[in-house]
Amino acid sequence: MAQRTVLVVLFDGVQSLDVSGPVEVFAGAETLTPGTYRIRTASLDGGPVRSSSGLTLVPDEALADASAPHTLLVPGGRGTRRPDPRLTDWLRAHGPRAPRLVSVCTGSLLLAEAGLLDGRRATTHWRFCDQLARDHPAVHVEPDPIYVRDGHIATSAGVTSGIDLALALVEEDLGRDVALTIARHLVVFLRRPGNQAQFSAQLAAQTASREPLRELQRWITEHPADDLTVEALAARARLSPRHFARAFRSETGTTPGRYVDRVRLEHARRLLEDTGDGIEEISRASGYGTPEAMRRAFLKALGTAPAEYRRRFRPAPTP
Repeated sequence: MAQRTVLVVLFDGVQSLDVSGPVEVFAGAETLTPGTYRIRTASLDGGPVRSSSGLTLVPDEALADASAPHTLLVPGGRGTRRPDPRLTDWLRAHGPRAPRLVSVCTGSLLLAEAGLLDGRRATTHWRFCDQLARDHPAVHVEPDPIYVRDGHIATSAGVTSGIDLALALVEEDLGRDVALTIARHLVVFLRRPGNQAQFSAQLAAQTASREPLRELQRWITEHPADDLTVEALAARARLSPRHFARAFRSETGTTPGRYVDRVRLEHARRLLEDTGDGIEEISRASGYGTPEAMRRAFLKALGTAPAEYRRRFRPAPTP
């Protein structure tokens, strides 16, 4: 197997975890299967850069001296807000030549500024999705997934999603067993599907300020198959339905119905990804009642049916 060079671009204000997370994954793969990855780091002038957290990173070389990589990885960080024009020019010239172009977090802003994402699907950290869409209307921004792959270009959301994407790339290159061993070593999930939401239902909604509503949020997540109508939830919170609905929306930023919908969808997706349970069993366990009701929910939220979702995102069994 030919050795793949992974070149990581460094710049002042880079997010150190965007660099170290993927690098640890590729370095782990090289340790397990020597000769598969050659990891290099480079800055514009070859000099040290200071990360957004204050860490100093020393690159291997200057970008001008770097050999053409197989995987060109562009991390994010504060330095992407007002990038050095020389960096954008370098990416515009060299990005199209890389067989695999990858960004982590707001690194996608640099790719977009270089015109490398025009006409493509992409994502970034949730805080900057609106900015990416506004400043670069030719980019098809998908704000929900933790990473998006469009041809040879892959973009990921914030920080730890760079590890998820790197593991997916290693699994593609070297197989599931290698990726699984690395994930165990790093104590992370082997494979969060790329279209998994950047937030769980509880993180997507604000946490209620009052303990009864906070406890109810937790209870809903743990009991998706129960009666979760406004009336039933109001009774559990010991409030009138009208007062409950108003208070829940005021404190969480979403309605009880939308919160329940997200919890049930998240639960069903997890069962489809992690278990061999049948569609009918999963629909009941997730509170949909029938496979058809779950199918309608999946088509509305994800644009795909549960069976197709499982086919695409459930990891293949390890031999």
